[in-house]
Formats: sequence, C-alpha cells, structure tokens
Amino acid sequence: MTALLMPMAVSAQDFSFDAKTPLPVYSDATGYGYDLLPAPDKKKPAEPFYFSVKVDDGNYRVRVVIGSKKRAAETTVRAEGRRLMVHNVATKKGQFLTFEFQVNKRSPRIDDKTLVRIKDRERGYLAWDDKLTLEFNGDAPAVKSVHIERDDQVPTIYLCGNSTVVDQNDEPWASWGQMITRWFGPEVAVSNHAESGLTARTFIGGGRLDKILTTLKPGDLLIAEFGHNDEKEKRPGDGAWYHYVYNLKIFVDQVRAKGADIVFCTPTQRRAFDKDRRTITNTHGDFPAAMWSVAEREKVPVIDLNAMTKTFFETLGFEDSKRALVHYPANSFPGQEKELADNTHFNPYGAYEVAKCVVMGMKLLDLPLAKYLRPEWQDFDPAQPDDWRTFKWAPARTVEIIKPDGN
Repeated sequence: MTALLMPMAVSAQDFSFDAKTPLPVYSDATGYGYDLLPAPDKKKPAEPFYFSVKVDDGNYRVRVVIGSKKRAAETTVRAEGRRLMVHNVATKKGQFLTFEFQVNKRSPRIDDKTLVRIKDRERGYLAWDDKLTLEFNGDAPAVKSVHIERDDQVPTIYLCGNSTVVDQNDEPWASWGQMITRWFGPEVAVSNHAESGLTARTFIGGGRLDKILTTLKPGDLLIAEFGHNDEKEKRPGDGAWYHYVYNLKIFVDQVRAKGADIVFCTPTQRRAFDKDRRTITNTHGDFPAAMWSVAEREKVPVIDLNAMTKTFFETLGFEDSKRALVHYPANSFPGQEKELADNTHFNPYGAYEVAKCVVMGMKLLDLPLAKYLRPEWQDFDPAQPDDWRTFKWAPARTVEIIKPDGN
C-alpha cells in the first residue's frame, strides 16, 4: 500500500504534500487530490494511483521522494500523458530516494480569444486539461512526499510532430516524445505539442505553433519531425518539394524570430521489409531528402531518425522488430477481439529505443541542452538496441485498441 499524502502548503505556484494524513479525491473546488483511479487503501496491496494539482500553464519543478519504511517497493513515475520520468526504481524497506524533474503543463488557450484546434480524440488527454497529473505505477509503488513548484526560468524543449512523437494517452501505443523526458534532469522541461495524423501544414493551421510561440524564448529548443502524413496530402502544391519545404521554412523563421533554436528529425521508418526480409524499404519518398534540403539551406541541425530507425529495425530482424511496434495477438487487452498488427506506431519498448536515438542525436550534434542529461545516461547505438525481452514497462490502466490517426 502506498503512503497517503497530505498538503503542507498550497498556493497558486507552490505545493507540498507528505504522508501524514489522507488527501481528498480531486475536485476543482479543492484543487488537488487523488484522481482517475481510486485513492490508495492501506488494507490492500500496492496499486497504481494518480495525483493531480490544478495549476496555470507553465513549467513545474517536481520533487518526489519514493520508498516506504514498512516494505520494499518498485516505483515508476509518469506525468500528464504517460511522460516517463522515473523508471522502475527499486527501494528496500526503509530506503528513500529523491528524484527531481520538470513537468510542462499546458491548456489549449493561446490568448483570451484563441484556442488550439484540438481533435475530438484529444479532449480527454491529460496533456490539455487544467491539471498537472502525476501517475505512480510499478510492481509496488510507494511515495513518501511530493513537492511541486513553478519554474519560469528553465529552458524548454518543444516537440512538434505526429503520432510517432505525441504523448500517447493510452496503452499499448507510445511515442518517443513521451520517453525522452526520462533522460533529462530538472534543468530542462519538455513540452510535447505533437498529435496523431498531423502534417507540418495542419500543425501550423491548428494554432499549435502559435501556442508554442506564446512561451518560446532564447535558450529553448524546438524539435520537429514531420513526413508520415505530409506524404499523403493531395491538394494542389502538396508534396515534398513545395508545401512541405515551405511549411518547414515557417518553423525555422518563427522559431529563430524568438531567439530559440530548431532541430529537424527525419521521419521514422515504417516496418516495411523487402522481399529478402532483411532490408527496410523507404516508404517516405522524397520527404527525408526535402527536409535535408531545407536544413542545409537554412543551417538547421538534423537528427536522422530515418536512418537510425532503419538500422534499429534491421538489427532486430523481421520477426523481433514486431516487438517494437503495436503487434499483439487478439485478447491481449480488454475488448481487443482482433489481432493488432501496426507497422508504424511504436509500443513502449520501441518508443523508448527511438527516444534514445533522439537523445543520442542531440548529443552528437553537441546541442547546449544535451549537457543536462541525467548521469545514468549511456550512449546509444541503434545497431545494438536494448533487449526487448528484458525491457520492463508498468502499463497504465487506460487502454485504447483503436489505432491513432495517421500511418
């Protein structure tokens, strides 16, 4: 059973909770409390739980102390839409460990009159509501205390893209954008504005870049990965060499006008093997080359996820590469009567590995924010991926068997 929390102090910017007295279930009136799942019960074995605090948009430095004086524990901490912060940390009876990280909280509000045009499927996302939500999961989660404090000075990494980048809200889907948070310390926040099915054009048209520009500042970094859905646009002028490169140039100009930096990611490969079942076929046409052309002309650094994920899939091989994607037999999840066989969208293991590709790319480019990687980071080679057999993920309790938009 996880220790119950109580507030020591509550204000608009600063919250502290400890294990002395039980907390309420979350309500707008209270502004904090257990959320989404039942509150922990001391009479039952340890179960996952969520804790939410109502806060304004912004970055928040979170300090959690995990462990229990009564039992051994294993705790995973995620934030908002399953953003991984603390991964499978074991503590002995009486042992306590402290972790600090940044959580970016946002809402669709751009200004008093304008909202981001979010999709219907996003309306239930934890990333778009008025709360900062922490998920405590794992084999036996145990939490002693939580402190949340507004941090307006921390640099932010803004993520732009599609279903391979978005904070996927539900199992078994996952994307690299919700995994790279694992590798950054409290000196950096990550704000993921990606959404399934988007193109560079629809990302801009939906107000998502405008939302980012309201808080983008010198020292921040914007990472953009587009291509999967752009290649399916069929309006006049669409294609790799006109609207796609035109919209990428908008990202470059708008970001630099704010004094921030921009990096491109070429689109991740689909699991599309040749007849030899050993070589991945490029399904993105001219789009990777078009992104490179803009990058070279505008002097934008590039993380070549297209090449890195090709190596990753080919190293795993035809069969084991399924272990990185949403390939599951029927009845693996509640209500799933048919096999899931998706060759585009990653599962948690695949997303975790691709996130390592992105982080390694940042390090190889010697980007300033790469100096804030956690001490436990180890350099990564997609030709030597982690073993999927030993990868351990504490699944969230929310499941969606309908595939995300896009392909």
